Amino acid sequence: MLTRRQIRVKAMQFIYAHYNGNQQSLKNTTKGYTESCLNMSRLHTTLLALFSALWHYAEEKDALQKSNRRSDLPLNQNFGEIISLAPLKLIAKHPFLQKQIEQHKITLWDMEFKFVGKLIDEIVETEVYQEYLSSENKTFKQQQKLLIALFKNTIAPNEQLYNYIEDLQMQWVDDLPVVNTYLLKQLRKLKEQDMSSLSFPDFSQKQEDIDFGKELIEKVIANEEELQKELDGKTPNWDPERIAFLDSLLIKIAIAELIYFEEIPLKVTLNEYLELAKEYSTPKSNFFINGVLDNLVKEYKENDRIHKSGRGLLE
Repeated sequence: MLTRRQIRVKAMQFIYAHYNGNQQSLKNTTKGYTESCLNMSRLHTTLLALFSALWHYAEEKDALQKSNRRSDLPLNQNFGEIISLAPLKLIAKHPFLQKQIEQHKITLWDMEFKFVGKLIDEIVETEVYQEYLSSENKTFKQQQKLLIALFKNTIAPNEQLYNYIEDLQMQWVDDLPVVNTYLLKQLRKLKEQDMSSLSFPDFSQKQEDIDFGKELIEKVIANEEELQKELDGKTPNWDPERIAFLDSLLIKIAIAELIYFEEIPLKVTLNEYLELAKEYSTPKSNFFINGVLDNLVKEYKENDRIHKSGRGLLE
């Protein structure tokens, strides 16, 4: 689920927090980072559980209104339409998802049934849902397209859902875009009557990447004084007091990657941290960081301080 760039972002966040008042030891910082990476599985399950809750809510409401039906009152057809959405039913009935929900003890949507009902009300009012109702042949592909559109435009942007996620775990706010993107990929891969088409992330396959982030945190924090010396005197045209803390931190992390990670090519490191500067720091950061790192790399090459091997030799 996590790309190397996202691993770098997460490592940067924990290093930043380490130096900004969380008063944690290096051991606790790396432990928190590792738990955060693995905890994304619980966030992923929590969001899929919401899909399941929508289907089960509609099923219960439809059964209830039919059992208590008065002949003079019309049925709410929306409940029947929702439970007939084959991709949604596939998620709701998926045995591995149910196992994950039980394992992670996810009961939020059972308790917040009013929110689930309100979300269904919002769904049935959307233009894309109304267009789906008017279509004659409601194929699996059409239903899949509807579910994807509803997730992108109605469910994922829901402010109350965001608040629930933030209350459950603050760190999840940063992880939400990553998990949402992964969920969209999952929805696009669903196949009719094929439970195996709903794949689940195998975090054991990403252990190498998670370990990379952990080692990066350890190298930066354990060698903070040495990394600061690498930066001292390399910014003659910039007032040290006015250099953004995040900019100097990004440079130190990049230096650590250049020096201590022989398997990572120079260009990869330089490109990654320039992109992170664009996304997370000030408008001038990209120019500043690019200049500093470019000069450092030239110096390291002249002094034979960079030694790359394996994949790190690739340019």
